[in-house]
Amino acid sequence: MEILISVVIALLTSCGVYLLLRGRTFPIILGLTLLTYAVNVFIFMSGRLNPGASTIIGVGERYTDPLPQALVLTAIVISFAMTAFVLVLALRARAELGNDHVDGRNSVEEVKS
Repeated sequence: MEILISVVIALLTSCGVYLLLRGRTFPIILGLTLLTYAVNVFIFMSGRLNPGASTIIGVGERYTDPLPQALVLTAIVISFAMTAFVLVLALRARAELGNDHVDGRNSVEEVKS
């Protein structure tokens, strides 16, 4: 199971980095989203899932660490806010510049030169 989760985290990270290196804003937003998913899965899996274990000490014989769950919930909220902000920023840049290149170039001819 650990190998499968490691492969999923590596795949999400590599796809996220690949999309971050694109020249348009929408793939960059998708790349940031994939990277946040990878980080969330990594943090969540670092807490080791304990089925049937309590999150409150003293309620049961075994307990699980609630800190990774709290960190993932906080990261989800922060990544949602960051994605919304970057999306609005990209739409504003698209409206003002007329394209969605991250370097502000206007046409394909300028990109080739």
